[in-house]
Amino acid sequence: MRGGLVVVATAFGVLVGAAGKAEAAGAADEPAAYRMASGATAVQGAGNSADRGPELKAGASTYTDSIKPKETKYYTVELDAQSSAYVSAVAVPKAGSAMGLRDGIDVSLQAPDGTQCGTVRHRSFLSVGGAYPVADYAERVVKPGAACGAPGSYRFVVERGDALGGDASAVPIELKYVAEPPQRTESTDTLSAPGAWSSQAPSRPPQGTAEGVTGGTGFNDAAELRPGTWRDELRPGDTRFYRVSVDAGEQLFADAEFGGADKGVPMVIGGVRLGLNNAARGFVMNKTTGYQGKPATVSLATPPAAYGGGAGGGGEVVRGMRFAGWYYLQVSLSPKVRQGARGAGVPVTLRVDVAGARKADQGVGRSQGSGGHPGGEGGVGGELVASAGTGPRKEWLRTIGYVGIGTGATLLLGLGVWTLLARRRDG
Repeated sequence: MRGGLVVVATAFGVLVGAAGKAEAAGAADEPAAYRMASGATAVQGAGNSADRGPELKAGASTYTDSIKPKETKYYTVELDAQSSAYVSAVAVPKAGSAMGLRDGIDVSLQAPDGTQCGTVRHRSFLSVGGAYPVADYAERVVKPGAACGAPGSYRFVVERGDALGGDASAVPIELKYVAEPPQRTESTDTLSAPGAWSSQAPSRPPQGTAEGVTGGTGFNDAAELRPGTWRDELRPGDTRFYRVSVDAGEQLFADAEFGGADKGVPMVIGGVRLGLNNAARGFVMNKTTGYQGKPATVSLATPPAAYGGGAGGGGEVVRGMRFAGWYYLQVSLSPKVRQGARGAGVPVTLRVDVAGARKADQGVGRSQGSGGHPGGEGGVGGELVASAGTGPRKEWLRTIGYVGIGTGATLLLGLGVWTLLARRRDG
């Protein structure tokens, strides 16, 4: 009898052990959750505009909260009369979750009397392939005739949409406020108006053996990429973050080449994605394409960084490229991409280049300043990096800033031409 108990106990242990391994394997196959900033302060936004919400201080501090469907939250930020301000929200749906058609977040900045300080920015959770973190900022840019120029207490507002048809649970949000000191006239004088710049990538993208990298879960742990070729692996539902240092007057070119997967993967519209945000977490662009288990590539190209983004011209992409500093690439793989029982990932090759901007009529070929681009002197911990003209990267100022405001109508016309060229290229 005792021997029979031993056999039963042994068999039970084997079953429990197998179940434990299966559970662990299942957990390992789950997309990694967004990692909030270490030491972030938890706050609870006010539910009414008449109430003074918790104050978000400019600088290195990061704050966390959560927001329910159809909920609006208010926070307080103190603005002076000289500094431009950028207050961001990152909304983090559960990786791979399905969100409602009208769900997402709106961010805005309001004066005490309710005046909007610029445009309300909307970022939708809707992704045909699956939800991923979204981020943008509301801004107060100091310039003649602009709204909200007076110092005082302002309201940062985050509003969530309708979750009908999707996940109705509260979504974590990460909040950050960065302020830009008044512009130095001598720094803007060192940059000439760019004219019309090409959105076509250099003819020789980075080649050679790909270097292994594991992307981060968000802005706080993004992996640094230098110009070159990199290789990662994503599982269905994953979004990986990478940061790239971009100096004033440089353009960023990036390709994400998704490898083949197991047979039987259905066609997923928007199944792979390549997104870009700037150093203040402002939205720059988002590119997607379909995926059916066969190799697919998503590419992006930016206008020159730090030229005239605060002047209100050139569209959303130019607005997003207003800074020199870290730019954050995001690579996503839809949870609808099935890899069979093995749960294997999809290999992704990233080709990244940062190059001195080329004029639209310059033709293809390597642009100046594209070799040996160092990336170790960028801002850290949410700081932005302003370039003091076009000098060596080691002379960058570790302050909030952009360069090139007030360079005139020629600048805005050139950026408008770039936008037109980019739209034609994407079409």
